[in-house]
Amino acid sequence: MADARQTGADARRTGAATRHRVLAIVTDRVGGRESVAQIRHDGGELELRVVVPAVEASSFQHTLGDVDEPREQAEQRLREVLAELRRSGIEATGEIGDPDPVQAAEDALLKAPADEVVIFENAGDQSRWFEDGLFEKARETLTPPLRLVEVRHEPGGEDHVVDVETAGAGTENLDAEHEVGSAYVPNLSRADFAGMVAGILGTIVVAVLAAAVTAGEGTQESGWEAAAILIAIGVALANMAHVVGLTLFESVHYRGGFAKFFRFLALVITPAAVLINLAILLFA
Repeated sequence: MADARQTGADARRTGAATRHRVLAIVTDRVGGRESVAQIRHDGGELELRVVVPAVEASSFQHTLGDVDEPREQAEQRLREVLAELRRSGIEATGEIGDPDPVQAAEDALLKAPADEVVIFENAGDQSRWFEDGLFEKARETLTPPLRLVEVRHEPGGEDHVVDVETAGAGTENLDAEHEVGSAYVPNLSRADFAGMVAGILGTIVVAVLAAAVTAGEGTQESGWEAAAILIAIGVALANMAHVVGLTLFESVHYRGGFAKFFRFLALVITPAAVLINLAILLFA
């Protein structure tokens, strides 16, 4: 009897050792033999969890915090993915995740570990707004081995896997040689740091131009003086939000929609404000 119990315990340990736990992050769908083949594991029993991020249709909706419609769409995608996997002979559990695919993976890993994370994204011209730099962000954040599967969706046919990228266990700081920071300031990429400096200098230039406009003759009666001052105040507020927001976001390694929105405000509005106030000074 003791030998039988020992044999059963050994079998359970062997089964646990050969079970391959895969966390699949599916931003769109898994359709066709090529996509399903990226999930199968030949080394033992497969334990699959599927997470479908509730991603908004656009970065603007993400900035506004629209959650109801994206979640409903994600629930529909999850049902379709699980049904497709069952038709292929793969049983899986599933859940809806954070709009950020990498954050969705982090949340799922906190609930249960995984031996591998597989991220599906759209190929080339089919890619969506949040997929730019997705693999790099995952490599910097997620510790299990990674596999990014780039899929092209064919109308009325099977999807085709066009590329597969892999990374080993552990995180990687891909910007280590391209960052600016200190022990007291979170590291910023050189591009972000340059944008921050340009925003600050641009704010000063806009303010100087506004002061020059108010010192000129004939602007007050036409309202251009007030316009120049309002533009200077607006660009100062936008760049203040950029500096504070970027510092806070980088401190928690957030690079989602809000970070891009603040960067857009600083890098687009500041040059436009300089040109407008310069035009008011020269032609008003």
